[in-house]
Amino acid sequence: MSDFGDYLRKVREQRRAGDAKFSVRQLAARVGVEPSYLSKVERGQQAPPSEKTIAALASELGEDPDVLLALAGKVSGDLQAIIRRRPKLFADLIRQFKDLPDHAVLRLVREVRDGDW
Repeated sequence: MSDFGDYLRKVREQRRAGDAKFSVRQLAARVGVEPSYLSKVERGQQAPPSEKTIAALASELGEDPDVLLALAGKVSGDLQAIIRRRPKLFADLIRQFKDLPDHAVLRLVREVRDGDW
């Protein structure tokens, strides 16, 4: 099974425990895919859907679309466009961040966001 499919099924089943509108059939209808397709994605028998469908799933499930995209092995189109503008700089930046603990990355992000440049 895929990380994406496993995670998607786990989240959907958690939501379904409290609300029947999170059945495979109902969720698939709301995001515009066939229930059999969504079931296969959850079981890892089908590749993850498009960015648009993943974003719709994230919205319906109350999940972060970037997390679902990452689990699907994808990067959102807006991030791809940002990286394409300065690929070497962003590649270097991401590689420098890879071994930092989360709190250090968050501190750097806040400093960049809130800093007086």
